[in-house]
Amino acid sequence: MVTREFQGLQLSLLGMGAMRLPVVDNDDSKINEAGAAEMVDYAMKHGINYYDTAWGYHGGNSEVVMGKVLGQYPRDSYYLASKFPGYDLSNMDKVEEIFEKQLEKCGVEYFDFYLFHNVCEMNIDAYLNQQYGILNYLLKQKENGRIKHLGFSAHGSVPVMKRFLEAYGTHMEFCQIQLNYIDWTFQEAKEKVDLLKEYSLPVWVMEPMRGGMLAQLPKEADARLKELRPDESSAAWAFRFLQSVPGVTMVLSGASNFEQMEQNVKTFETDKPLTDEEMNVLLEIADGMLHGSLPCTACRYCISHCPKGLDIPELIKLYNEHNFTGGGFLAPMALRAVPKEKHPTACIGCRSCEAVCPQQIKISEAMADFSSKL
Repeated sequence: MVTREFQGLQLSLLGMGAMRLPVVDNDDSKINEAGAAEMVDYAMKHGINYYDTAWGYHGGNSEVVMGKVLGQYPRDSYYLASKFPGYDLSNMDKVEEIFEKQLEKCGVEYFDFYLFHNVCEMNIDAYLNQQYGILNYLLKQKENGRIKHLGFSAHGSVPVMKRFLEAYGTHMEFCQIQLNYIDWTFQEAKEKVDLLKEYSLPVWVMEPMRGGMLAQLPKEADARLKELRPDESSAAWAFRFLQSVPGVTMVLSGASNFEQMEQNVKTFETDKPLTDEEMNVLLEIADGMLHGSLPCTACRYCISHCPKGLDIPELIKLYNEHNFTGGGFLAPMALRAVPKEKHPTACIGCRSCEAVCPQQIKISEAMADFSSKL
């Protein structure tokens, strides 16, 4: 198993995420405990020592099952991570109650790694609001040895991450972001990696397969990659990309069956970063997969001509994300932080913006389509 050094620890580069464990009868809240135990046993025997869970995964049952399964192994043989669920604003004043319950659910006395969960547009103000005392409480738990390392995960934009880091950056030890070769440009992952480098923070990766999308590529794309590395699967290419990004210290992959776990482990038995040629080909494939996204360059000419004052470039970015993913939670989540009068539904279809758009984007049609999809 390939490892990375973190503050004197040797972490397996591949970590096991517990958001997509095997389930019973397609019910996400009913985890197949025997299946999960089998995967953890295989992971432990093959060098994986980092396990990531959270308060809300599998309807709140992921922490319970992972605690039960990992409890069969010596506590010093694995690193356990969980998170404070600030994605739900109603939790902001419950940090002590939730943290204590998480320790109980996992059956442990401390978390090796603990994160502010999902720093984003809708919760950044609350996370930074001192009245909730979240940071102070977590720092106190760290002082007491109940948290060994404190960090945060982020689905928010670069400006949101900057706000969080400017306020709390001196206390953070790592950051978990959505990173893969599609999101390298699409979700500004490269800029996020560069930002974290400024703060000397190592990168933890979530969604390395973009929800499974990168495990099975279009035939033409797969054929191009086979010419370069005949023995590598599409999934392996996604992992090799991450092995090539400086600063990546942990790659979390949620296996939902034993076969996926075996394949992931096999890939991480070796460290095979991409060559410059291979990287260029992979990013060209990413561009091709994104074909059809609206070509907004964020020149912002449109904004000054919008009678409703809509942030059209930002709305187009969210529209592209929503279309590419086929729905999902990112766009609706981001819009929760936007006043209703600035939503795509506020567009009156006057086309004033289109008259000055250098890319000749049919913005009014996009806003109407976005509204209907939301």
